[in-house]
Amino acid sequence: MSEAPQPATTAHRPSSARVLPALVLAMLAFSVVQTAVVPILPSLAEELDVSGSSVTWLMTANLLSAAVLTPMLGRFGDLRGRKPMLLVALGGLVAGSAIAVSTHSFTWLVIARVLQGAGGGVLPLAISIVRDELPKAKVTGGVAAISASMGVGSGLGLVVTGVLLEHWSYKSIFWMGLGFGLLAVLLVALRVPTDPVVDKAGGADPLGAVTLAGWLSALLVAVSQGNAWGWTSNRTLGLFAVAAVIALVWVVIEARVAHPLVDMKMMARPAVAFTNLSGLLMGFGMYGSFMVISNFAQTPEKLAHYGFTATVLHAGVMLLPSALGSMAAAPIGALLIARRGPRLPLVLGGVLGGASMVYLAVRHGAEIDFYLASAVFGLGVGLAYAAMPAYINGAVPAEQSGIANGMNAVLRTVGGAIGTAVMAAILTGDTMKLPIPVSLPTLTAYEHAYWTAAAMCLVAGLVPFGIRRIKAGTAETTTPGTPDGAGTAAAVGEPATTGA
Repeated sequence: MSEAPQPATTAHRPSSARVLPALVLAMLAFSVVQTAVVPILPSLAEELDVSGSSVTWLMTANLLSAAVLTPMLGRFGDLRGRKPMLLVALGGLVAGSAIAVSTHSFTWLVIARVLQGAGGGVLPLAISIVRDELPKAKVTGGVAAISASMGVGSGLGLVVTGVLLEHWSYKSIFWMGLGFGLLAVLLVALRVPTDPVVDKAGGADPLGAVTLAGWLSALLVAVSQGNAWGWTSNRTLGLFAVAAVIALVWVVIEARVAHPLVDMKMMARPAVAFTNLSGLLMGFGMYGSFMVISNFAQTPEKLAHYGFTATVLHAGVMLLPSALGSMAAAPIGALLIARRGPRLPLVLGGVLGGASMVYLAVRHGAEIDFYLASAVFGLGVGLAYAAMPAYINGAVPAEQSGIANGMNAVLRTVGGAIGTAVMAAILTGDTMKLPIPVSLPTLTAYEHAYWTAAAMCLVAGLVPFGIRRIKAGTAETTTPGTPDGAGTAAAVGEPATTGA
């Protein structure tokens, strides 16, 4: 492992009040843009004159782009500077939004969503910048705020979409993304200083980048289109097989090259591997539950004898408490990490997320049930997302922080894609017969979906117990007699002294 320059001393580090708002806004801009199109996909299909299965490419293309570009931008940030790559990520979001507001072509709109996916690189880059730039005492809270803002932005995106559609066309949603992106670019350019940590001795890994993009592309397309193509169709099974083969080749390449895109030894560390598994499961629960709750709320009650006949705006408002819960989770998570280490908030996050979905599986007859469950779920997601970077940053050196957090973000995205696909399969697999040509899921199908989301979140809450301790010689090392990570949380943000 190459030796990278160390971060600036605390005395020379900028104020968190100057840097952090720019990074949080950048994260909000991406998360809002990513989820804003979800509730309007049926409307876009009609507006653009494409089929319901085709219009889902607007989400698939964005997820795929984010999954591929996030780790690459994170690694390039480690090699050549986090601020330049952060501006590149936001530049992709701005360019995609600009194309989206200027076209009526479905093809160009898909291209716009691909470009917007570059914004996925904001998360690992922003976390690395916080680790490098902020005073040690502010790192845990800063990382928690950025991580929780992903959940906040996702919830706000659904609400803002409803508000905009009440008064304007779907184009207003992309105008919103363009405005958010431009403001984020301006603040980052003015407020974020030049990087103190750059791994100049590191090298590029083009073959690793190509194979990573290959297996992620095959996997996400298969998962996202499985419902439309059929899970046992030749296309779906073929893509799963291709993904498995290319993933194996990718692992072999990364284990042998001198400067891998992703260090396999780093990924195998328990603190990284188990945290990534938890991220996959929480991503499944978050994206899957958002889709199910939104669909349930918009179901016409007179036809199905359940649901609330809600508009897109009304359904978004029912998910607004999740954004507020995630916002409240940032300071709570930072406090818990500082006092007890990252295990407690990660466990609580899974338990609260699971409990909220169990509640909806049992009680779903009144709107208040969804407001309460949404708030608890948002709190759980915020706590879990705040804890994940704390585990990862404590287990990897500063010059690998970007790629390590980038892979965690990728697995959240993959989990989200799997979650929405599985939920859609559950809902379409059990439909009721109606006197009109409309297919609606049965109430039992929704209950099964809630139980599935609950199980994933609860397992995510159990995963941290597999992390016994972080290997000696890294930034965080638990000491005998202390809770996992306690007494060392302040070390999050300091570079590891050795590789493991």
